[in-house]
Amino acid sequence: MAPASMAERGLTSARIRHYHHRIVLQRLRRLREASKADLARAANLTNTAIGEIVSDLQAFGLISVVGKRYHGQRGQPATLLRLEPTGAYGIGVRIDRNRIETALVDLGGHLIDKRSHDYPLPAPQEALAVVAADVADLKAIADGLSPGRVLGIGLAQPYNLGAWLDRLNLEIDTLSLWEGYDFAAALQSLTGLDVHAENDGTAAAIAELFYGFGRESDDFVYFFIGPAIGGGVVLGGDYRRGSQGNAGDVAMLPVPPSRLPSVPPPKGPYDILLARASIAALMRHLGWHGHKIVGPHDLPAAIAANPAALEEWVADCVDALVGPVLSAQALLDVPNVVIDGDLGPPIMREIVARLETALAAAIPEARSAPVLRLGTFGSIAHALGAASLPLFIDFAPRATLSASARPIASLGETRLA
Repeated sequence: MAPASMAERGLTSARIRHYHHRIVLQRLRRLREASKADLARAANLTNTAIGEIVSDLQAFGLISVVGKRYHGQRGQPATLLRLEPTGAYGIGVRIDRNRIETALVDLGGHLIDKRSHDYPLPAPQEALAVVAADVADLKAIADGLSPGRVLGIGLAQPYNLGAWLDRLNLEIDTLSLWEGYDFAAALQSLTGLDVHAENDGTAAAIAELFYGFGRESDDFVYFFIGPAIGGGVVLGGDYRRGSQGNAGDVAMLPVPPSRLPSVPPPKGPYDILLARASIAALMRHLGWHGHKIVGPHDLPAAIAANPAALEEWVADCVDALVGPVLSAQALLDVPNVVIDGDLGPPIMREIVARLETALAAAIPEARSAPVLRLGTFGSIAHALGAASLPLFIDFAPRATLSASARPIASLGETRLA
């Protein structure tokens, strides 16, 4: 094999440096605050290399000094660094069957502002106009804080919006218009910003990976109980998409039929998890008990009026989750499962506590139940995860990006120059 040319060696060196920029940003995001020595150990780099990379990232406006470490320190106090929140921004859009939500998030994972619209999803062109106006508002806010630092838009939406409406107890005529419509491409054309689309469950899992439990663990399966139920898979500190972007699509997992009288019988011997472990299932059950349920905004009053109905649904939901959680553990060998949802902390804590008990009773011989964690973000997880997508794509040290990723210094002459 012929020796590499000077140009080839220079290109390889540049790629490695770009990759190390991303490694250091990832480690700093996990540590929250760290000295150069901390980062050298965490990234397995020399002190000299860390010094150069930190200088680069400070010049790019992506990290900043937050103070000194005095306790437990010999000699001069160590300078502590953090991600600079104003160094970059992402805008996240969550499209759901009954909601449109747009959020602005900074590099530190802080929710700066958001816009929400709670009504049945309109036709794509009407939704596009609503989202574009909200994006313009939020981009103006970001530019007022730090001009030219919006990296792009992340879009989180369920795939197959017009499917399973009987299991979701929905009648929305406009959903059929979404089949085959490329909302991401239309939004990119209208706004001029790069748009990165993901399944909504995956987007919520990305929020947990970036700013929640992912700071402690590289491996977990994520379940989100929303209007439907979605999920995501995190392995080796990276989220997995699957061949069609449906990795973690727990809604479709087969489960035994429900014993609740409110659940329509399935067409075959099995139902799908969506029919039992979802807010749609809870709304249907409360409606069966005589409560008028038009949308999620009616839930608090109905639950307060009939806690016994909530109890019945929680028991059925937990029973439905046992098999999918144990299956995920068996297939992926993950030690942790994160359970999050739109229902609020008290109900979600109850679901997690009961599921822990049910898993302990169902775990096979010679195996241990996975550790359950309550999710970090609740109802803002999808929008936060969507807004994190541009930040993830530009700054995360994914193995698939190491050879082709654009340098952090050249992410846009007007953005991070």
